[in-house]
Parts: sequence; structure tokens; C-alpha cells
Amino acid sequence: APPSTSIETSITTPFHSATAVLATKLHHRHTMPSTSTAAASHRRQARLRREYLYRKSLTSSASSDYTAKRRIREALSQGKALPTELRATYDKFKSEIDAEDAKTEQNKSHVDDEYGDAGWSDPRVCVTTSRAPSSRLKQFAKEMKLLIPNSTRINRGSHRVDELVDVCKTSDFSDLVVVQETRGEPDGLIVCHLPLGPTAYFTLNGAVLRHDLEGGAAPMSEAYPHIILNQFNSELGKRVGNILKCLFPIPKLDTRRVVTFSNNDDHISFRHHVYNKEGNKEDKVTLYEVGPRFEMRLYQIKLGTLEMKDAENEYVLRPYLNTAKKNKVL
Repeated sequence: APPSTSIETSITTPFHSATAVLATKLHHRHTMPSTSTAAASHRRQARLRREYLYRKSLTSSASSDYTAKRRIREALSQGKALPTELRATYDKFKSEIDAEDAKTEQNKSHVDDEYGDAGWSDPRVCVTTSRAPSSRLKQFAKEMKLLIPNSTRINRGSHRVDELVDVCKTSDFSDLVVVQETRGEPDGLIVCHLPLGPTAYFTLNGAVLRHDLEGGAAPMSEAYPHIILNQFNSELGKRVGNILKCLFPIPKLDTRRVVTFSNNDDHISFRHHVYNKEGNKEDKVTLYEVGPRFEMRLYQIKLGTLEMKDAENEYVLRPYLNTAKKNKVL
């Protein structure tokens, strides 16, 4: 019998038809041989990956050029003589400096390739689970689907990781979120940005689902939430904050729904609230927890998508080093 591809989505979701298409593609991956269209898609993804890796290889030389041009600009603006080591390359950089504006003079990195189109269109997120999920993990995945706007939840079935990633790429999903468990308790979260990466791996603990909240949970709003990123100060912290916030679309200014990622000693606390203002008093608001809530800890970032086993590691947690407790990476 073919593997199960049943889909559970809300009746009001705007991506109901897209979900059915995604399930059909996953089913056809198991039952039909690859076609010329699929082969062309694979070649395109491979070409994009090669181009991305080539641009990334130029990052170090581009960074040194950016530093040299910045020093030339400072010397010219202050009326000082050029540094001796830059005089030989002045003619080369002068034409580039004259052609640059406030935006193009900034240094670029591989992050610009990964999230260069963030904000131009709303992200589309696919939410799924590890294989053979328990009922509690299924419920947690449902709540993650409600939490992230424009998201679609699919049943994992027996589909392989490379099949999931490939179908999500061809279906124009911007991110793939996978939740994992141990003995019925959610303990892992993977966020894979498509089509080039990165992929961030988090451990989860202390997960409290909506129906387990004390006093009951507030109704789930469908408005796009404001995102609060607290204490993400280092370069890696800004990187992690960027990965998390790009799961959510840009909200309206009057939205009363708030999602918070608060970092404390490299442990990230997640909270989800709505608020009401009391009368006309701007400084008095009442918070209502919507849920779910959980604690996260980053343990790996890979410069690639989820199925790439040989992708380069951008960060790996080393908890057993002597200085591990002293170093705060976020």
C-alpha cells in the first residue's frame, strides 16, 4: 500500500489547495519515476547551490576590499594623507567608491544571498514532525502551525528528508520546520530556510501546550504578530534572531499579538501573548498568554539545507569544554 499522505489543515487556511498539491507531490515521489521536469528542477537547485558556494568563497576578499575602501573614505573625508599600504590600490578603488551609494557601499556576506528577499513577500512555512509521532507531538505541531502565519502542516508518514526538502523547494516554501520528540515529549526543533539554507537545530524542554496552561489559554489570534528579540547581542545572536524572525511576516502597527524570544545565558524562552489596553491609558496593558510556551537552546547551524549531510557548520555547541560555562555565544 502507498504511504499515508493525509493532510490536516484548518478550514480557513488560505493554503488549503497548496497543501493538497504538496501531498500529491509527496505521493508521486513514491509511486512514479522521476520525470524530465524533476530532473530539471534538481539541476536548477544544484546550479543555485554552486553559485551560492562560489559567492561565499569570495567573502574574505570582499571583506578586505570593503575595509580598504572604508579607510580611503575616512582619509578623504578628514583631509588626511592616504595610508602607505593603500596608495598602490587607490586608483583601483577610487572609481568603485565614486559609483557606490549608501546601500551598495555596505559589506555583503552569504546572509544577503540567504535572506536577500526577506520582507518582499510573506514567508510560507511547512510544518511537519519526525516519523511515527505521538499524539502529543501531533498536537504540538498543530499549535506550531497556528502560531506561524501562512504555514501548512503535513503528516510526515514514511517520507524521507530529501523528499520533503525537494517538494518544499518546488512548492515555493520559504522554510521547513520539523519538530521532534523523545518518549512523547517535544525535545527538538529544526528550522531550515529554503532554498539555500541555513539550517538551525534547537533542543526543546519544558514545552507547555495550550490546553495545559494554568487558567486556560486565550483565543488564538490570526493577526500577524510583533516579534520581540531580547538579548540577542552577539553576531551569532543576531544571526539566530534573523533566522527566527524570518518565519513571520511583517505585522501591522496596531496588531495586539506578540511573540517573544528572550535569551538568557544562551537559553531562549519562547512566549506568545495577546494584549488589551485599559481604556485610553497607553501605559496600562493586560497580557493574556496564548501558548504554547517552551525553552530552546541552539546547538548547531549548518550552511545548507536539511538533507545536506556534508554542509559546512557555521556553529556547533561544545558543552564539554572547560570554558563552555563562561562563554555566552548569543
